[in-house]
Amino acid sequence: MGSSPLLKARRNYKLVLPKLLEDIKSFTFSEGKATASLGDQDELKKLFPKLFGRPILKGKKGESRQNKPLKIGVVLSGGQASGGHNVIIGIFDAIKAMHAESHLIGFLNGPSGIVEGKYKELQQGELSSFRNTGGFDLIGSGRTKIETEEQLAKALAVIHSCELDGLVIIGGDDSNTNAAVLGEYLLQHQCKTSVVGVPKTIDGDLQNDYVEISFGFDTACKTYAEMIGNLSRDTLSAKKYTHFIKLMGRSASHIALECALQTHPNLTFISEEVAEKKQTLRALVKEVADLVEARAEVGKNYGIILLPEGLIEQVPEMHRLITELNTLLARPEFSSLGPKEALPKMLQTLQGEQKTTFASLPESIQRQLLLDRDPHGNVQVAHIETEKLLIEMVSSELKTRQFKGKFNPLQHSFGYEGRAGFPSNFDATYCYALGFTAAALVRDYYSGYMACVRGLIAPAQSWDVMGVPLVSLMHLEMRKGKKKPVIEKALVTTKGAAFQLFASRRSQWRIEDDYCFPGPMQFFGDPAVTDTVPLIIRSSGSPM
Repeated sequence: MGSSPLLKARRNYKLVLPKLLEDIKSFTFSEGKATASLGDQDELKKLFPKLFGRPILKGKKGESRQNKPLKIGVVLSGGQASGGHNVIIGIFDAIKAMHAESHLIGFLNGPSGIVEGKYKELQQGELSSFRNTGGFDLIGSGRTKIETEEQLAKALAVIHSCELDGLVIIGGDDSNTNAAVLGEYLLQHQCKTSVVGVPKTIDGDLQNDYVEISFGFDTACKTYAEMIGNLSRDTLSAKKYTHFIKLMGRSASHIALECALQTHPNLTFISEEVAEKKQTLRALVKEVADLVEARAEVGKNYGIILLPEGLIEQVPEMHRLITELNTLLARPEFSSLGPKEALPKMLQTLQGEQKTTFASLPESIQRQLLLDRDPHGNVQVAHIETEKLLIEMVSSELKTRQFKGKFNPLQHSFGYEGRAGFPSNFDATYCYALGFTAAALVRDYYSGYMACVRGLIAPAQSWDVMGVPLVSLMHLEMRKGKKKPVIEKALVTTKGAAFQLFASRRSQWRIEDDYCFPGPMQFFGDPAVTDTVPLIIRSSGSPM
């Protein structure tokens, strides 16, 4: 594998630990009050009788102690997020500091590696080349869910054969829910292997009272913000293009909000606000057309517009349509048809408002709505070119207004570009601390917990360390017609400090060219020290 000068420098970047974790042999946890779940407590207590009600854990300094050798397995689950390698390296460095004879094995290509018994032992030499690098290529990832009795039994057999003290699952809300399911199953089968989760997702929707942000979010937003800034500079130079930029974030708009705060675009849609205001597709089109017209009146036939990929699903009539499509496409008469064949049949089957809404959409968007479902049986919103839909409908709207200016739209979709780059200094350091925390939870026999590092606005040495019971973050949701335990996604709240800061500035950004150009992520010098924490964390009172 090739090696650039920057890659060599990143491998040598010195990571800092919270002071609590610097001497892992004297680090311990104190137990706080017992917890419940976010909702559906009676049902969840029946589903998780062993894990329900476990206490919050707070890291503290204790007496130095001798540790036995540990054998821990680690798995990467779901999509990539920069910093995952540093979590693994943090686990490795922690268990080696506890006892030199400790071992770390990596399950290959996601949770399926646990079920199939595919793994390798991770050694210092190999790990050194992945320190502070992006991606999940060290051991690979996957989206398999360990949830059937057969899968759980196979996973138990593999865990027994490997003689694991602990298993660390690095993933998002679904993956951490799966960690709780597996942890409960192991306990019910008298297996003492601790299962610990680590919060990962670039979408930033794994947040709660204890997890301030999931890892990978900061790097992704800085990557997207650089590209948005580049487009802003280009449009300011050419003065003839309106850029429609779709950003990742199906359920939550944290990425769009963070990137807006970093780059100051002319218009940013926040899905949660659209849903709260019950804005129609027509209202969104009018808002864009009004912006284009207002800017043209002052000689600005250009602009920057941000939208999250989940926007279309939050428009009320589109939400109702997608819900109806999900139901219809599950029927046998549709399940064997491709989008081309399903389209005329769907137009015949839909009734009332749903038929009118579907028929009003461009044919390309109609086809995208009929593509393969996701694992939950739902429309794959990421496949829908919302930016193209808006462009076509805004173009039509401007024609009806006899618009005299110029509208030259360009569409962009920023997705995978943000998932696997060099982790920011923040993510690199945060993930290393999460790895140490996960290792400590395993050593101290705590199963069904999420590793948690808090106080992230402070210098890393001052960060707090915690363990949060996974079941305490859950409620029940309907999935494929059945109630399933899930960790609740954190959505953007319009009452939150970050959104309020955005709302107070966006009218200024609308017509004025107040674009901000973040440039590439900074790994060295003052910017790396002073500009590390995402703006949605440090938005209160922070100068812009």
